[in-house]
Amino acid sequence: MRLLRYGENGDEKPGLLDKNGQIRDLTPVLKDITGAILNNESLDRLRALDPLLLPMVPGTPRLGPCIGAVSKIIGVAINYRAHGQETGSRLPTEPTLFLKAPSAICGAFDNLILPPGSEKTDWEVELGVVIGQRAKNISEDQAVSHIAGYCVVNDVSERSFQLERGGQQHTKGKSADSFCPLGPWLVTRDEIADPQALTLWTKVNDNIMQHDTTASMLFSVTKLISYISEFMTLLPGDVIATGTPEGVGRGRNPPRYLHAGDRVELSVEACGIQNHLVSL
Repeated sequence: MRLLRYGENGDEKPGLLDKNGQIRDLTPVLKDITGAILNNESLDRLRALDPLLLPMVPGTPRLGPCIGAVSKIIGVAINYRAHGQETGSRLPTEPTLFLKAPSAICGAFDNLILPPGSEKTDWEVELGVVIGQRAKNISEDQAVSHIAGYCVVNDVSERSFQLERGGQQHTKGKSADSFCPLGPWLVTRDEIADPQALTLWTKVNDNIMQHDTTASMLFSVTKLISYISEFMTLLPGDVIATGTPEGVGRGRNPPRYLHAGDRVELSVEACGIQNHLVSL
């Protein structure tokens, strides 16, 4: 299934994408797409529905973030070898984690808003893993059953805030409003056979900037879930942004950062495409 949320910002309704690419309204069945409906039993009930019997949503409404009421976003730094090399970073022996503020979440086609004082805002395409079952101190073998699904994440990062405002400050540089687009939809776990075999790419003004596959991750999806669950309880609806491949603006020579008027397009295979205008 491809679950989504559509409508005006703050007033999104639940929906799903049918096999013809048409949005179907899920409000007769549930109130919203949140962690409360991402457990295995609830998703099985949704799978049992005939999408063609659900009301069709007319037109092309705004698609909001594919999950509502997210309690936390856990980012993973330097999870692709070449990205570590391009930024001059030491490759980690364990996953390097940071938190990204939920207030940064926006939709897959919303504008990316440069915060006041921004000088070095950068793009980062990432596979997002959405938790469906509470996870605490679980093994890698148990991790898959705790996944609800996957989505595209752009881990937008203001590098001067991150690196030049008091030392290494991942959360400070990655939490401005609109710095965490999620979607366009949440693809349930059963739709993706192997999350370590997905192509990712980013374009800026139609120029390819990033292109790699999740096979290049240093730490796999299941390793990340198990590892993170040692340090915090993962709740249904939490999002893990699993790291970005090489090709970010910071790693280019000379560096290339985003400016108002730029167009950023990014995708993770099977999870859809995001498209953003950069604005002030």
